[in-house]
Amino acid sequence: MTENEKIIREFIAAWSRLGVDEIVSYFADDGVYHNMPFRPVTGHGALKAFVGNFLKDWTETNWEILTLVSSGDIVVAERLDRTRLGTQAVDLPCCGVFVMEGGKIKVWRDYFDMATYTRGISGEA
Repeated sequence: MTENEKIIREFIAAWSRLGVDEIVSYFADDGVYHNMPFRPVTGHGALKAFVGNFLKDWTETNWEILTLVSSGDIVVAERLDRTRLGTQAVDLPCCGVFVMEGGKIKVWRDYFDMATYTRGISGEA
């Protein structure tokens, strides 16, 4: 396992602890998170606000890594994100592409189907 793969595995595991500061600490100071349905978010301050908004309604989350591959500074992680918003369970297949720089996430692009998420939070899934 490469160092970048190890860091991304640790980052994915950190989400289960629901700690905004811990999650953001994996990013470079000018790191970018592009959650594809939304505009990219850049820098620790903006990342803390964006991630904090996600986590505010989450009571639990566990992300299962289905496939993780890397080449140089690129790591791709296919996941199944299992999240609870209050008592509502949402299972969301995702694929994240990470660009690493100096042991930190420089860019994270996350891809998923918004309709799957919307159905999940409304209880239709």
